[in-house]
Amino acid sequence: MEAEKKHSSAVSNVGAWAMNVISSVGLIMANKQLMSPTGHAFAFATTLTGFHFCTTALIGLVSNATGYTTKKNVPLWELLWFSVVANTSITAMNLSLMLNSVGFYQISKLSMIPVVCFLEWLLNGKHYSNKVKMAVVVVVIGVGVCTVTDVKINAHGFLCACVAVLSTSLQQISIGSLQKKYSIGSFELLSQTAPIQALSLLLLGPFVDYFLTGKLLASYKISSAAFFFIVLSCSLAVFCNISQYLCIGRFSAVSFQVLGHMKTVCVLILGWMLFDSELTLKNILGMSIAVNGMIIYSWAVEGDKPMQYRKDATSDVKVLIKQVDGSSLLKDVELGKSQG
Repeated sequence: MEAEKKHSSAVSNVGAWAMNVISSVGLIMANKQLMSPTGHAFAFATTLTGFHFCTTALIGLVSNATGYTTKKNVPLWELLWFSVVANTSITAMNLSLMLNSVGFYQISKLSMIPVVCFLEWLLNGKHYSNKVKMAVVVVVIGVGVCTVTDVKINAHGFLCACVAVLSTSLQQISIGSLQKKYSIGSFELLSQTAPIQALSLLLLGPFVDYFLTGKLLASYKISSAAFFFIVLSCSLAVFCNISQYLCIGRFSAVSFQVLGHMKTVCVLILGWMLFDSELTLKNILGMSIAVNGMIIYSWAVEGDKPMQYRKDATSDVKVLIKQVDGSSLLKDVELGKSQG
């Protein structure tokens, strides 16, 4: 019975990662076609993200109305705080991409892994073994080799990158923390945060996009093909959002960052296959290093699980001994009575 549960859990974990990788890569490809000048030139990234969360919110509303999911109470201030952090992440990422070179933008994204590790330690007291740290370094080096090219830094771009990295890291840690704190499922949490994010992004998005691109949303002439890609982008974003919450809830923000770079590898390969992007020996070498780092990371995390289990068990025994030595009353869990 225990073996069946472990097998079912492993299948669910693989399914969650597969959904995230496939939907994220599909979303990037759809957005590339929608937003590129050679495609449909829809240059309103922040507003498009608002459309994404609006679609996600509608799916959540339908799910609650049909009884497929139940709404659990999460304090409004926590939802507002999370939405502010998440929307800051989106806006700062767009600003960072606009103000910095592609190389420095990639470096800032890579820096999220050590920042998430530091914040997990600072906020949650989480520690990592040397094997896990080594695997993280290997992944960062591999992705850096295959993605980082020109690196140019300016003061405004550096500030935006710092805000983007900090807010994105906090947002991803908060997803897992809120799920544990309120015993709420990934989709239930997403269905409560999505409407707030959708409303704020749809109101502020056009102004942010105008600042970034100098173009007005109202002046964009939409075609049937562009509309199709907007709908496709929104549909893929729903799966991407759900799978992100699923993965972070099941694993951790650090694991999501490390293994999430598999999407970078897939995007490079698909860009070469579908869009005639250049794939150099440097790219291939970097991807190989990154994939090996992900394999080492998975092995290291699995190796740490028995150790963590032993620590938890030892802690429980110490608490029990302390209770007995202190002549504390032992509570009968099943009957809810004190034993004399």
